[in-house]
Amino acid sequence: MERLGSEGVLAGMETSMKEELCMEIDPPYKDNLATADDWRRALNMVVPAVVVLRTTACRAFDTESAGASYATGFVVDKRRGIILTNRHVVKPGPVVAEAMFVNREEIPVYPIYRDPVHDFGFFHYDPCAIQFLSYEEIPLAPEAACVGLEIRVVGNDSGEKVSILAGTLARLDRDAPHYKKDGYNDFNTFYMQAASGTKGGSSGSPVIDWQGRAVALNAGSKTSSASAFFLPLERVVRALKFLQQGRDSSTNKWEAVTIPRGTLQLTFLHKGFDETRRLGLRSETEQLVRHASPPEETGMLVVDSVVPGGPAHKLLEPGDVLVHLNGEVTTQFLKMENLLDDSVNHKVQLQIERGGKPLTVELLVQDLHLITPDYFLEVSGAVIHPLSYQQARNFRFHCGLVYVAEQGYMLFRAGVPRHAIIKKFAGEDISSVDDLISVLSKLSRGARVPLEYISHTDRHRRKSVLVTVDRHEWYAPPQIYTRNDGSGLWNVKLALPLDSPLLSSTINPIKQDLASSRVSLDAISVSPMEQTHHCINQEPVDGVTSMETSCEHVADGPQCEDESDAGTKKRRVEEDISADGSILPDSLHEQVEERLEDSGTATDAVLRDYQGGVAVVANASPEQVLEPTLVMFEAIQLIIQALSKLERALCRGDSVFLVGLSRSLQATSRKSFVTNPCAALNIGSADCPRYRATNMEVIELDTDFGSTFSGVITDEHGRVQAIWGSFSTQLKYGCSSSEDHQFVRGIPIYSISKILDKIINGADGPTLLINGVKRPMPFVRILEVELYPTLLSKARSFGLTDSWIQALVKKDPIRRQVLRVKGCFAGSKAENLLEQGDMVLAINKEPVTCFRDIEDACQELDRCNDTDEKLKMTIFRQGREMELLVGTDVRDGIGTTRVINWCGCIVQEPHPAVRALGYLPEEGHGVYVARWCHGSPAHRYGLYALQWIVEVNGKPTPDLDAFVAVTKEIEHGEFVRVRSIHLNGKPRVLTLKQDFHYWPTWELRFDPETAVWCRKTIKALDCSTA
Repeated sequence: MERLGSEGVLAGMETSMKEELCMEIDPPYKDNLATADDWRRALNMVVPAVVVLRTTACRAFDTESAGASYATGFVVDKRRGIILTNRHVVKPGPVVAEAMFVNREEIPVYPIYRDPVHDFGFFHYDPCAIQFLSYEEIPLAPEAACVGLEIRVVGNDSGEKVSILAGTLARLDRDAPHYKKDGYNDFNTFYMQAASGTKGGSSGSPVIDWQGRAVALNAGSKTSSASAFFLPLERVVRALKFLQQGRDSSTNKWEAVTIPRGTLQLTFLHKGFDETRRLGLRSETEQLVRHASPPEETGMLVVDSVVPGGPAHKLLEPGDVLVHLNGEVTTQFLKMENLLDDSVNHKVQLQIERGGKPLTVELLVQDLHLITPDYFLEVSGAVIHPLSYQQARNFRFHCGLVYVAEQGYMLFRAGVPRHAIIKKFAGEDISSVDDLISVLSKLSRGARVPLEYISHTDRHRRKSVLVTVDRHEWYAPPQIYTRNDGSGLWNVKLALPLDSPLLSSTINPIKQDLASSRVSLDAISVSPMEQTHHCINQEPVDGVTSMETSCEHVADGPQCEDESDAGTKKRRVEEDISADGSILPDSLHEQVEERLEDSGTATDAVLRDYQGGVAVVANASPEQVLEPTLVMFEAIQLIIQALSKLERALCRGDSVFLVGLSRSLQATSRKSFVTNPCAALNIGSADCPRYRATNMEVIELDTDFGSTFSGVITDEHGRVQAIWGSFSTQLKYGCSSSEDHQFVRGIPIYSISKILDKIINGADGPTLLINGVKRPMPFVRILEVELYPTLLSKARSFGLTDSWIQALVKKDPIRRQVLRVKGCFAGSKAENLLEQGDMVLAINKEPVTCFRDIEDACQELDRCNDTDEKLKMTIFRQGREMELLVGTDVRDGIGTTRVINWCGCIVQEPHPAVRALGYLPEEGHGVYVARWCHGSPAHRYGLYALQWIVEVNGKPTPDLDAFVAVTKEIEHGEFVRVRSIHLNGKPRVLTLKQDFHYWPTWELRFDPETAVWCRKTIKALDCSTA
């Protein structure tokens, strides 16, 4: 396997190419007379000019993903401040980089050129910024490379500041390494090869000879052996001369320099004469080529691929052997590229042989820069730009098509994959990014329009999806980023006019008060389920809904810290959950769309703690489709009223029916029997804090319906008894590995009906817009303690007296259990009173045997208007019976309503899943890092999730308001000292540099009046405050 550039974050890339045996005759070996002293003098001169490059790709673009990495570069022009490194280090998209010299002087560097094809690029720095180091530039000597030359690779290998690896050039004519099918690959050039064994971080290292001259540029390596691949420097020298001339002709400010690059959109391979003969090359042509070429020439250039829509499309084919280019015999890449670069926008004549038949074609040389994108559209987290020459070659599409480099929220929600090509949007053909922007300018928030795309993995069929335009303000308005090679930054501007509906429109809630639309109870069918089962495929079942939930998980989602040490990109857990505990893969720029019949969404309508979903009743009009924080229908209210008249709860052995919708939205009914109506859930803590169903009993059935079917459980009379939903737990294997496991159980309706009844009837609490109606969200009194049941037989072994055992059995002869304390929520009123292992025997002298008993006791406090708000609990602790007054907490159920994005990390108040772990820092716990973004300063400097920010520049940050006040005083480009405390209690101090150009500070607030998340910019580069 070949590894791209040995760059630290890119280690491990596989290739589909295999090594080929080569018996070609190389140039003659030249004696190496260098001594150890010669090498010592050369290295003393070279090492000070080699720098460690720390780069951050701020956005996904073209072949590269967003992320942070490190590599190597070296000074090739001290006076003008030019550093040479690899193209995949400079990045084709937005990048922020710093260079650190051997004496630990760190300076910012800016990209000034990256070659569209070959793996080299240049950074610019201010030479005056280096104050304490004496160094000289490293001269480039491509002509010095030869087989047998002893070399040294000097760079940041495997994360070391300076590493020197020895080797000997073995080949000068290796094919360009193939790194990835859908990523960057070099072509139309030879590479050098040596057994130097470079590893992660040595991308861009100089390959020097004993005189201290750079003879090649380190680019990649082979993972299965010690082979390293070096890029020849002839093209580098040419580009450097253009940059130097452009700098000399400009004023003090660095200006963009155009380096002529021509292309025919062809890929050639160098094939030996033995293979060209098999391709049909005539003997007289071979004789002509051998006489016109140097004696060491062993082959010719053969067409390997042709990009559709390019100058050579339908004129040249794979297998064509190039004989003459503009009348000259051309067998080397360098000669061909020099001619093409000098012939931009002019025609060239190619004489080829195809199967032994000579052909002559004239082709127009294109400007390579014109088919290399230098701008992109960012909309709802998606990065969209014209398809580059690199990816057009990989995927065999036309250059310039509308290419999805990153899906973001809106496109991922619709199911559009990365690398997709958008062909149609909202019924209009899309052939360019401007077409897409034109369509977006006509759409309003919340609009749902069709999109057609094709993928390179299924290129012959178009796929159609429905895209919902983001109605929230999780992202900034659509923006265009344009590359500026003068400043090294990407200039940002709004993509849409200010009067476009997408920027000016708001979501108008439904005016109709759905609560006034009463339906008689007679309208609810209570016929036996046998009848429903017979006609299940004729009409949709009343009250059964299909639900779509979409949420941009900027908060409350579990994300582990990626302690990315130099050289390795470790696994980062990026998961999120639906409200019932189902785990869904996610990242900041991603969302989840699930249906009720899929695993993990059965109870989103009533349990989602902050975002909400869409529910669609069969035959509902589009005007009734909304996406509030809580979704419900008046039919549910009627069901709840009917439930209050139920004769009894489900018992073991009862016959029930599972009714729901299949994936094709067909109503389905399945019969089963109850095996356990009161099974206690016991879901352990995951690696990262995430929602867990606790203190909850569920219903188990005798039939395994799998995790893909959801719906409701009814009795034989059609009365809803439970919701059939999915849960998630984490199965751990050993100390370091784990995987998520989903299972489905029935959620008893009583756990939902109490809250829903309060919402419908109106209770004291903050108002929230639900289906166009403002309803009060009730305050819920809870005991913030995680409990678990223990059999009485086991409790006796812990010393519980027989009298209490008999009392508990008398209270509940079925369960025969006692509840024990597993832990208290941090910050709860019960935290310092109850201890792990305590047995809860009674509340207000009434024995307690199940979770519902505690819920009823908490609600009784509200009914009695008890100002003390405490439960009189009888517990059993370490052999002693104790009486305690334990405080309860009141929650509104709305959940997280405010998050802040600072330097690419998402901070918020700690959500319940964090507090459930039982720890909050004493120094302050109001600023919890919930997530971080790839390519952000938080990623670059290691401010990862699972920690609290307690100080910024020595100032305490106990809450979000204090945090905003402190960070607003810090300007762009300034370093910030952050003191944090990890979830494991370990304190840490780190520094990071603010970058308002790509990562402004903003906040999201949930507005209960409109049920919409609203975005506000706190501080950006072009405005101090909002």
